[in-house]
Amino acid sequence: MKLNRLVVSVAVGISLAFPAAVLAKPVTINWWHAMRSARGKVVENMIKKFNESQSEYVVVGTNKGNYDEVMNAGVAAFRAKKQPHILQVFEVGTQTMMQSGAIYPVHKLMAENGYNIDWSNYLQAVLSYYMDADGNLMSMPFNSSTPIMYYNVSMFEKAGIAPLSKTKPITWDELGKITKKIVDAGIAPAGMVTAWQSWVQIENYSAIHNVPFASRANGYEGLDCELKINNPLVVGHIERLKKWADDKRFMYGGQKYQGPKSEFIAQHVAVYMDSVSGIAKLKKAVKNFKWDAAPLPVEASMKNPQNSIIGGASLWVLKGHSKKEYEGVAAFLKFLAGNEMQEYWHKETGYFPITLNAYNDLKAKGYYKENPLQTVGIDQLNRAIPTKISRGLRLGYFVQIRNIINEELELVWNGKKTPQEALDNAVARSNVQLRTFERTYKK
Repeated sequence: MKLNRLVVSVAVGISLAFPAAVLAKPVTINWWHAMRSARGKVVENMIKKFNESQSEYVVVGTNKGNYDEVMNAGVAAFRAKKQPHILQVFEVGTQTMMQSGAIYPVHKLMAENGYNIDWSNYLQAVLSYYMDADGNLMSMPFNSSTPIMYYNVSMFEKAGIAPLSKTKPITWDELGKITKKIVDAGIAPAGMVTAWQSWVQIENYSAIHNVPFASRANGYEGLDCELKINNPLVVGHIERLKKWADDKRFMYGGQKYQGPKSEFIAQHVAVYMDSVSGIAKLKKAVKNFKWDAAPLPVEASMKNPQNSIIGGASLWVLKGHSKKEYEGVAAFLKFLAGNEMQEYWHKETGYFPITLNAYNDLKAKGYYKENPLQTVGIDQLNRAIPTKISRGLRLGYFVQIRNIINEELELVWNGKKTPQEALDNAVARSNVQLRTFERTYKK
């Protein structure tokens, strides 16, 4: 009997010394993402730091494959009522996520959990991609990038070509002369290659030149939009690239980044256009030649080029969880947006810091003087106030539309269609996708 009283006494003592909140099991927050390899390790470290910073929540990160696979897994899980709390979705899935009815808007999540966020402190060219028509942020930007131009300095030196400016873009005409000189001299088998051909050569080309990719302010002002990429400027640009493909100034290396990156690393080309996130990969992969970066080229007629637009992905919060769990989600998103994590993410991956605070802190520390490569994309993204056209794209079934554009461009490169025919067909096929999306989601 005395022993029982002693056990009870000890138990009461423990409960008084350690409140229920301390003894309670931490709330689990599930985050499904597409970050693998080196970037995956960085994500794991960020999660680890958050989990170690407090004891109420435990974030569990799970890689679900590439962007397409993560989005498909999230949709299937939501239908089965087994959705994660946070889903990383690439930028082309923005309209689909907004219309899905499955999300808890980030601006609402943060406000309802006591976080008074100064959204003006975020990079506006990044935020604008993920805002609704009223200017409310629907998802939290995470890995944001923009395309830039990498070039082989060793080849340029051999050809007697001066280094390029990191702020002032060269013209496409100038790039044509540079690549011709390098190819004619036998310095490289081809002049240039591009990753993500739709994103770089049509979407960003259109934004930089302030030409609509689609009607209705690129889809921001209504689901009843139509593609406009068969306009004279874009058609002329693709005609130029086709001409360059015929005389080796342009090489088609594949739809994504693996092929083009390999061609650049193997020194089969002198110029390579890809995401700023390629900086980290090239630093690790290139050992036998000097390279540098510059802004994307512009048309000679474009005296004041617009900003480029972003790629990458954002973090969407899904409905169907408890209030306590959402408190943890909000705390985690706030943690990720802090200077320490943004600076770490930027340094390790090349993706942009999403806040001006983090950017200015890095600047004050002299980081950009030591790493001038990192300024090229940021300066290009922020060189002009985004217009209704250059702020981004808001299209339904954008994944399918990009696939259509890629298919049609490949028919140009292999000589089966003229650029006008291919882009006309891309518009017609894409508009079918847009009408299907409109019928599905129109209220």
